[in-house]
Order: sequence, then structure tokens, then C-alpha cells
Amino acid sequence: MVEGLRSGGEHEWRLSAAEPGLWQRVVDQLGTAVAVIDPAGRIVAVNPAAERLLGRAAAAMYGQDLHDLCHRDPGGARIPREHCPLLRALAEGRSARGDDDRSLRGDGRLTPISWSATPLTDDGDSQGMVVLIVETAADRGARRERAERAEQAQWAERAERAAHASALESLAERLTLVAEITDVLGQTLEVDEALARLGRLLVPRLADWAAVDLRVGSRQVHRVAVMGPDGRDAGQEDWRGHLPPAGKAAHSPLVQVLSGGDPVLQDRTGREAPPDSPLAAVHSAFLGATGAASVITVPLGTRRQVTGALTLVRTDPARPFDTGDLNVVSDIGRRVGLVIDNARRFGRQRAVAEAMQHNLLPPLPRHGRFQLAARYQPAPAGSQVGGDWYDAFTLRDGTLALVIGDVVGHDLTAAAGMAQLHGILRSLAWDHTGPTGAVVDRLDDAMHAITTVPMATLVLARVEGPDTGPWTLHWTSAGHPPPLLLTPDGNAQYLEAGQGLILGTHLGAGGHRPSASHVLPPGSTLLLYTDGMIEVPGSDLDTGLGRLRRHALSLAHEPLDTLCDELSARTPPGSTDDIALLALRLPMP
Repeated sequence: MVEGLRSGGEHEWRLSAAEPGLWQRVVDQLGTAVAVIDPAGRIVAVNPAAERLLGRAAAAMYGQDLHDLCHRDPGGARIPREHCPLLRALAEGRSARGDDDRSLRGDGRLTPISWSATPLTDDGDSQGMVVLIVETAADRGARRERAERAEQAQWAERAERAAHASALESLAERLTLVAEITDVLGQTLEVDEALARLGRLLVPRLADWAAVDLRVGSRQVHRVAVMGPDGRDAGQEDWRGHLPPAGKAAHSPLVQVLSGGDPVLQDRTGREAPPDSPLAAVHSAFLGATGAASVITVPLGTRRQVTGALTLVRTDPARPFDTGDLNVVSDIGRRVGLVIDNARRFGRQRAVAEAMQHNLLPPLPRHGRFQLAARYQPAPAGSQVGGDWYDAFTLRDGTLALVIGDVVGHDLTAAAGMAQLHGILRSLAWDHTGPTGAVVDRLDDAMHAITTVPMATLVLARVEGPDTGPWTLHWTSAGHPPPLLLTPDGNAQYLEAGQGLILGTHLGAGGHRPSASHVLPPGSTLLLYTDGMIEVPGSDLDTGLGRLRRHALSLAHEPLDTLCDELSARTPPGSTDDIALLALRLPMP
């Protein structure tokens, strides 16, 4: 939550979860003293108001123990550490407050204060506390002596102090909320998931209802999310879907915000004017159905590029939004807009990459009584698409060739490299009747000269034999996971022979990759696959191979297309790679 930056040999500190703009606007200009302490109680950040109240320069306070430096009891004595409520709250990770303490200034004077402390956490780990300090008018002993003469004034003072402390605690909660939203939204590039996470953070912590409207094209507006208490819809009606056009009206806050206007804060009196457009009418009906007493509408994105609008509703007239809420929600809107814009860009890039990948993968041939099936599945997250590929084609002598491969990298460059290797390998294997290892060696020699691929793995296989059998598989592996053979008697065997170095290693004139062979029983199924089928972060390779073997055995008697669909669907969660799968099933006699 708090991190240090070196500047001129000194430590400067800032809240890393809030962007500098939010910190400068809310904290530096705040008239109340704010100090941040680490888990050991040392001062790591103060604002200008804290420097003035404590009578000390920020540079002189950094790294000092706040309790030892400043915290004193009403008589001016140092409070024993074991009796300090602030240190106890820091150790226990909870909020705390004090109403009748003293602060020792740098000039030696004692200042009567009240304070409020809120813990800072990151994934449950304590990062320290935010301490808000307020100077009080006089000490408690003097107030007791004047109690009979000024009781009413005393209660007014306490009420004002409590209200001030409550406002400061609210500010700390807002900063924490912005930090959590920033962290959570940064974990996904899926718009629906980002909005679902946003709703869970906003309702009910900041609002009773929330609605998100996105611009679609130049004129269309689509309400993509409505979040309410316990997931309820306003008035038992689903308010999501396409909204009517905004028209030319400019009085509706929603229309203004979608057109690039400033954020708007409304109360009930501000919504008494009749709607002046179809869009305003629908939005007004939604606010009425929720029982809105106070409403904030802010743009998603920046003034130059508005992605949509975020509307927050509170229904309790005694708890309206204020300008502090408006500033925080405006900052949240900018962050959400950036996430949505990035997700849209990622979606477009991903669509292009997937289309390119699918267009580059060849159709499977018809080869006698053999059955062939293949699947390609892009990675579930990020722009990881393009590196995995498969191929099947008939050679000049009538033999069926099978290829599965994986180019290093997961992007459009990898997809282009895959296409280059695909074409070269077909040319080299087309009329070659010798060992498969020799073809792979020639591909390795040519790869750096005529492709942009730095490294790749693959399996090249030939299925030899007459149409009625028997058949023999001849293959070579260049650093690729071994083929899996399923036989009709219920056995599953990884063909681990024929293993050689990956492509791009330059074996040299004296080196060559081995070839291997294995008899294929009638009715058996051969699976060639890429490492996305077996590799999951945090799990070892043997576990992945065992999982694939069990799943394949359970599906061995299913139609070949069903087997491929189910194996692709059973990819374990957490996989970050794309997947290619090529399956061959031999006929029964």
C-alpha cells in the first residue's frame, strides 16, 4: 500500500494504490493532518497539514516512531507503549480513535488532539495505518471545570469533533475503495467480469444502486449492468439493454456526461424537471424505481474519449452523496473507462489473431478409411494466440503424414512463423521416403535462413501400410510432448521414443535426430497435442500427462469428434497457453 521512492538521498513516500492526481487533489489539499505509519509504527508519509500541526518538517519525521516522537497523555507525559491504544490497534489490524490526547510539537509545545486510525491491508497482510489527527480547542480538565457554565457549548464541540472525525474516516474508506477497485479491475481484460467485480465493490459500500451504460458506435447506448442490493432489479424489472437515442437535449445529466460533460451530483429537487429526451425518460424511470434520493453520474474514460457512464444511487435522504463522493466516483469512472477501452482493444486484437490462426490451419484430408479430427483453442487470457498448429496431408507415395507443432511465442508473429514452417515442412516431406528424422533435420537447417522463427517444437509422423492394414507409425519428435496411443483393449501408452532436440539448436553436420516406429493396432486412436493440454502453472508435467491419459482413456470409445471436443473442454483451469489437438483413428478389420 505504501512504497518509498529515493530522491536526493532522502526518502519520499506516497500511497501507491492511489494515483498521484488523487493524492494531490484529496490529501495534500486536505486541511486535516494525515500521517501514514508502517507495521512497526514508523512514519512513512505526512501531508502539509500534518507538518503544520506537529510543528515538524516532513523530512525530519520520516522513519521516526510516531508514538515516541509525538504521542503524549493529557498531562504531557509519554504514554507507555503497552498502554497506547494506537499501537494496540496497529498490532491487531483494526481501527481505533482517541479523543483526549496531546501531541508534542517540534518547538516543545503540547497541542490537544483527537485522532482516528484506519488499517491498510494488501491481500490480508497489514501494511500499516492511516492516522488522521485533529487539533481540539482545549483539554478535558478545563472542560470539566467549565462544564456547569458551558455544558451546551461543550456538547456542540463534541458533536462537531465527532462529525469531523467521521468525515475523515469516510475519506480513508474512500481512498481504500479506490485502491481496491484499481487492483481488482487490473486483474481482467473481460468487460463483463470487470463490471461484475466493480458492482461487488460499489454496492453496498458506496451506493445502494449502480448502473453502467456503454456507448456502442457513434450514437447507440447500451445499459450493460445494473447492480442493486442482493442482486435485485429495480422494481423487479430488468433495466438492461439498448437505450433510446439521446436526441438533441442537453439538460439530462446522463446525456451531458455521455456527450463529454462534467460529472453531475443531483438530489431529488434537481430531478424535478420533466425528461427532455427518450433516453432521459428511461433513465428517470429507473431512478424513480430505485427510490433515488441522491444520484452521481460520471463519465467512463476521459473527456476526450468517453466510453460510457456510471450512475450511482443512494436511497436514504439522510445519507446523500457529497462533493468528496463525486471526486472519488469521478476517479473510479476514469479507471473503469480505461479498463473497458483496453478490453475492447484486446478483443479486437484477439479476434484478428484467432481469425488469422484458423485461416492458416489447413483442412484435414480424406485418407482411405482413416478418421481424422483436429481442434484449435486459443488461450483463455491475454493475447496468447498463434503459436500452436497441426497439419495432415498425403505424401507423394500415398502415405499419410501427421504434424503437430508449437512455435515459440504467442502472438501474431508466432502465427506468421507457424505458417512459414507449415509450408516449408510440406515441401521437404512431400517426396521424401526416408526416415522422418532426416526431414526434421533439413527443416532445422533451413529454418533460420528462410523463416523468422527462432525456436519451435514438433512431431512429424508417417502412417505406413495398405488401406486394410497392418499399419506402422514412423515418427520423430523435436522436443515435443510424446504422442498418446489408445488401443481397443483399454490401454493408453505414451510413445516416448524418437525424441530429439528442439528446432533452432543447429545440430551441425555430424548430428541428426532419431526416428522411431511402432505398430498401430486396428481400431486404435493416436493423439498428437501441444503442451497447453498438459501444462498448468503450479503443476508438474507428470501430473499433466497423467491427467490427459485418464481423460483420453475415459473417452476412447466415443466418436472421434466427441473425444476431441471433450478433451479440449477438460483443459484444467489456470492454463495460459493455446491448444492444438490432432487425432487419428484407424479402422477395424
